[in-house]
Formats: sequence, structure tokens, C-alpha cells
Amino acid sequence: MSILLAGCGDLGTEAGLRFAALGHRVVGWRRSPEKLPAAIEGVPADLSSADLPAIPADTTAVVVAVAADSPTEAAYRAAYVDGLSHVLDALVRDGVWPRRVLFVSSTAVYGDAAGGWVDESTTPAPGGFSGRIIREAEDLLLSRLRGTESAPVILRLGGIYGPGRTRLIDQVRGGAAVIPDEPRYTNRIHRDDAAAAIVHLTTMESMPAPVYIGVDDDPADMGDVLRFLAAEMDYPEPPVGPAGEARGGNKRVSNALLRGTGFTFAFPSFREGYREVLAGTGVRHP
Repeated sequence: MSILLAGCGDLGTEAGLRFAALGHRVVGWRRSPEKLPAAIEGVPADLSSADLPAIPADTTAVVVAVAADSPTEAAYRAAYVDGLSHVLDALVRDGVWPRRVLFVSSTAVYGDAAGGWVDESTTPAPGGFSGRIIREAEDLLLSRLRGTESAPVILRLGGIYGPGRTRLIDQVRGGAAVIPDEPRYTNRIHRDDAAAAIVHLTTMESMPAPVYIGVDDDPADMGDVLRFLAAEMDYPEPPVGPAGEARGGNKRVSNALLRGTGFTFAFPSFREGYREVLAGTGVRHP
């Protein structure tokens, strides 16, 4: 039985290694497949093109994990809507209907909730083009797979951090971090937990729901996160002031549905997660 990773960057690669450790054959589509580890069968593919490779006939799950090449509306549409459409076209072309097709989405589809709680039952209200286009891709997945043998699964991830994803750490180190002068909730997930959730939802025995949210247990105030990082690295606490527009909006996102499937987090809050990242980088005040 094969797992196809359509889009095999950092997150897809980590998920692929976990699938391989469970004994699955893993095929990874990527523009530069030579960068993939040996446990993943790399196949050159550009999801922006309709000419995609053949899908293994024994594919049991497809994971579509893409990222835009640039922060523009055209790049988001090419990656999320066109890329997903081309993968679905390839399934039809080859007559392959895997048990599950998981699309990696984003909590950006919810926009801003003024600090309130949102979950899978909340009606999405994207605040910008990124969330709007990703929401369009979600609808495309659900409509194209309706009535087929493949169950669609949408995983809306919060802000991913982890190895190589050190934006907040870099801001604190460089003196650019500013603690917002108004409370601002943020929602995140460690890269390893995001990959583990992908594997869990595509391999669990019970039928998954159509939509899950992937965030950790702690929708934390940004000020708390920045103060924690400064203390862990023995840097001065960042100043308080205007911090600009919130990335992803101000909301608290619930992971109760995902947890209800039996999924457990290796890094249930930013504290455990960032300590792991800092231990890996060796970052401390000189």
C-alpha cells in the first residue's frame, strides 16, 4: 500500500518519514526530489502543471501539502486551487480512488474573531486573499470528492513553528520584537505535531470528520510568547507598543475535535515546543 505526498516540502517530508516508519511505501512529488530522504521515493513533479506523474494504483491515501511561492494572490491560487485541482484530475485520469485525501489548510480561513473562540463549526470568514483562496480550495476538495470512494479530510493548521521556522526567535534576538499593547491571541502548532496529525487522520481506523483544526492546547497571548522566548534566551524583554496588524487575526482556536480522535501532542504548548527548538539551535544570549 502506498501513500502519495503531493507537495513534499518540510512538513510533507516529516509526515513521509513517519508514514515510512509505520511500514508504508511513501511517494513524494516535489520539484527537486533529490532533496528527499531515502525513505521517500522522490518523483519530479510541479503541481502547477496539469501534466503530473502516474499515481501508484495501490495508493491508500493522498496528502496535498502545498505552499505559495510568494505572498501574492496569484501565487496562492496557483499553489492551492490549481495545484489541488491538478492532483484531483490525476486521480480521475488514473482511476485511483484512495481511502482518504487530506488537504493541508490553514486557520486563516477564519479571519479575525476579536479574541473569541472558533472551532470546526464556526463559519469561515477569511479576512484576506490567502484565507479566501485556501477556503476556495477546501470547497473544491469537498465538491470533487463528493460521491466517490475517497473521503476528503481538511486539516486547518495554525502557525507552524519548529526546526528552521524561527521567526519569533529571530525577532527577539534581533531586537525587532514588540509586545502588542492590546491582548492578541495566537494559535500555533509544532511542525512535528502537524506531521503526526496528518499521519493520524489518514491512518486511523474510524472514519474521520471532513474538517479538523490542528493547533496546540494553548491559544496564547503574543506578549506571553515573546516574554517567554526572551527569558529562555536571556535577552531583554521586548518593549510594549503598536505591533501592526495581527498575522492570522486575533482568535482562540479549539483543538477539541482532533483530540477527541485520540490524538496526543508531543508539544501541547509553545513552552515545550520552543524549548525543543532552542535546544536544537543552541541559541542563547552571548
